[in-house]
Amino acid sequence: MDNLSPLHHLNPYSHQNPKRNHMLPKSLPPPSISLPIPDAHFPPSSPFQFSPPKVSPFFHPFDEFNELTTLNSVKEMHAQMVKNPKNVNFTTIDGTVMRNYLEFGDFVSAIKVFFVGFARNYLLYHSFVEEFESFGGDPSEILVVFNELHSKGVEFDSIAFTFILKICMALKDLCVGLEIHACLIKKGFHDDVHLNCALINFYEKCWSIDKANQVFYETPNQEDFLWNTIVMANLRSEKWKNALELFGNMQRVSAKATSGLIVKMLQACGKFRALDEGKQLHGLSSWNSIISSYTVGGCLSDAFDIFAKEMECSGIKPDIITWNSVLLGYVLQGSFEMVLTSFRSLCNAGFKPDSYLVTSALKAVIELGFFKLGKEIHGYIMKSNLNCDVYVCTTLVDMYVKNDCLEKAHAVFRHAKNKNVCTWNSLISGYSYKGLFGDAEKLLNQMEEEGIKPDLVTWNCLVPGYSMRGRIEEALAVMNQIKSSGITPNVVSWTALISGCSQNGKYTDALKVFSQMQAENVKPNLRMICSLLCACAGLSLLKKGEEIHCFSMKLEIVDDMYVATALIDMYSKAGKLEVANNVFSKIQEKTLPCWNCMMMGYAIHGHGEEVMILYDKMRDKCIRPDAITFTALLSGCKNSGLVDEGWKYFDSMQEEYNIIPTIEHYCCMVDLLGKAGFLDKASDFIKTMPIKPDASIWGALLTSCRIHKNIKLAEVAAEKLFKMEPKNSANYVLMMNLYSSLNQWDDVERLKRSMIDLAMKSPPVWSWTQVNQSIHVFSTYGKPHPEEGEIYFELYRLISEIRNLGYVADLNCVCQNTDDNEKEKVLLSHTEKLAMVYGVMKTKGGSPIRVVKNTRICSDCHTVAKYISLARNCEILLRDYGRFHHFKDGKCACNDCW
Repeated sequence: MDNLSPLHHLNPYSHQNPKRNHMLPKSLPPPSISLPIPDAHFPPSSPFQFSPPKVSPFFHPFDEFNELTTLNSVKEMHAQMVKNPKNVNFTTIDGTVMRNYLEFGDFVSAIKVFFVGFARNYLLYHSFVEEFESFGGDPSEILVVFNELHSKGVEFDSIAFTFILKICMALKDLCVGLEIHACLIKKGFHDDVHLNCALINFYEKCWSIDKANQVFYETPNQEDFLWNTIVMANLRSEKWKNALELFGNMQRVSAKATSGLIVKMLQACGKFRALDEGKQLHGLSSWNSIISSYTVGGCLSDAFDIFAKEMECSGIKPDIITWNSVLLGYVLQGSFEMVLTSFRSLCNAGFKPDSYLVTSALKAVIELGFFKLGKEIHGYIMKSNLNCDVYVCTTLVDMYVKNDCLEKAHAVFRHAKNKNVCTWNSLISGYSYKGLFGDAEKLLNQMEEEGIKPDLVTWNCLVPGYSMRGRIEEALAVMNQIKSSGITPNVVSWTALISGCSQNGKYTDALKVFSQMQAENVKPNLRMICSLLCACAGLSLLKKGEEIHCFSMKLEIVDDMYVATALIDMYSKAGKLEVANNVFSKIQEKTLPCWNCMMMGYAIHGHGEEVMILYDKMRDKCIRPDAITFTALLSGCKNSGLVDEGWKYFDSMQEEYNIIPTIEHYCCMVDLLGKAGFLDKASDFIKTMPIKPDASIWGALLTSCRIHKNIKLAEVAAEKLFKMEPKNSANYVLMMNLYSSLNQWDDVERLKRSMIDLAMKSPPVWSWTQVNQSIHVFSTYGKPHPEEGEIYFELYRLISEIRNLGYVADLNCVCQNTDDNEKEKVLLSHTEKLAMVYGVMKTKGGSPIRVVKNTRICSDCHTVAKYISLARNCEILLRDYGRFHHFKDGKCACNDCW
């Protein structure tokens, strides 16, 4: 019904209620007033209240209207209000305007006023119809005007359509009702519970109870109101058996029956001569209601006491509805083991599980990963012909999706006789999470072809799939599709996108998306806060991280274990180790991830002793370490030069805890041995590794060879790396630095030519520092800093100053065959030097200068940083790609072990 025009059968003369004699409507006057059509979009305001009970609900003491004596004067006054709406309270005046039009017989204008201001007037519809008919209006005219407004582009919400359906039902106008139903599906209103209740009543009265039942079964969200409506509809149609079955199903899902429905059900049992069912309904429904209330409320032990003891003492045996209530309670409370235990018990007691019990059992199977049992239940479903139930099929699809059996999931889906939007969503989600986006998009198109409109959950299945694989552009495109389809992305949509950005190292994108989300007034959730803290940690953005910390405090989730762990990680990687330790200390029940995160924080700052102390404290709490714990321990040892301790922890992994070392642990050991100068031992260690060395292993050895100028082993490592990573320029640069430090310029030129032949370009090297709220980036590519002149002037002053303190430039850091003066100029252009100097220029009040660099800091810049901290009495925190350097009083916390 997207264009309800022309609806030729809406002729008020041809479709009249056969049960009453309609007065022929007056000729419809051409609307001469200019109604403000866009006013249909006004937000709902306080409904018009009518206090005098004997006065027409449309009366309002409005002086100007009391003086109106003709239809034209009404139109003129109405037009003036439309043109000058500032001083008009439409909420209190609509009723008066409608009544004036009705008094002068202009029914069309009265209807238009009612609909155009529907957001304000919908509570008046009962009074409006009554008043409309009292003045001789034909309700068919309401449908005609509605069609006219709709065809002109006026948008109506679900409440307006509910009202129109009630008019159709009153007039028994089947054709218009059918078009309304089609329109609702197109507009995505098919899951609105009140609309579906109106549809059920409409079909029950105008077509058949079977059609009404079909509407019910196709509704995805079957709320209490809907259950009561469909049972009552079947009772009115004298479908006693259907009503009893539906009422039983209603009890199984713990839907609450109204007292009126229970009375009608008892009457139905009498008419149907279902004495046993009546007695059971009278007694058992009370017990089942009590049990259901306890289970849904989380009081499982009380529910079980009633279930196991009191019912038995009362001589009432549990039925299938009782079992459903118990299992549903366990599902809601997450006690999935008890779900399966109860499921076995009811089977052993001779009960035949119905679709509701099977669905609860399958949900437990999914959560516990007991997929073998799930397959057995699938067999029972096929034998019992429960595969026709849409919820059973949807849960089966979900089970196979989460068991990574997409072929079986698709087979269940393909053979399902009934599918709702949840069924489609489950399979689309499976394809999306596996990265099979072509299949997911194909299924999405098929879904729309079959007349099922994607909902927000459908789109939310696609967003995380794309974002988790780093395909942020496609994820953003899906977000735009959500908006263009008329749906507003919710916090789940935004969280999936931000999490995907963070997991793929696209931290800046994550923060940009968050800013966009804030502009749309979406409140962040716990998972999003953790992802944002991860992004801040990845970028070492202390100020932004502190903002997110404040968010978590406002949301009252700062004590959550996941948030606390993310805060520890963020503050550690932002250089605020003491704050990270404060967060850690306040956690009452520390989990293993908390300990691991704090240990890794100390490790990247080079505090190996603190890492070991924390490890001992953790073991005293009887918390068993895992592989990540040992990565933190070995990282702490390698960043502090603790060779003996590193060997001890590495050996204890398998001996004490049966943890098999991974490539990360082997890499830490190679790094530890190599940087400590034990290059031969590091080489032998690689040869005896039980797993094949990867690029990280050979890279660690090459870095150590460059530090200690071991050209022989360096060439072995480089040869391996050139084969494993032929396009990684960093390996070539390391070797060129080593060759240049040994004055082997021919080898330097040879590697340069190789890079040219391979069309290899070095990625940009950058450093940045934050001053107040601004990030200042210094890069080897792109535009120079706007204050470059002042920065170099200050740098020259500093170099002159620290030379008097003993600084000598390390020319080995320049791999260019030029004279010493040119090499010194090259050293002055290093991005970390420029960032540090800018920090010295701009940072006031003794705050630490914070610098982040995307590659390893060179030895000359490391030396300069130590001298600057001494000359200017300042602290410099520099984070390079591997660790933190904390410069103070002419020393670095790394003790030159880097």
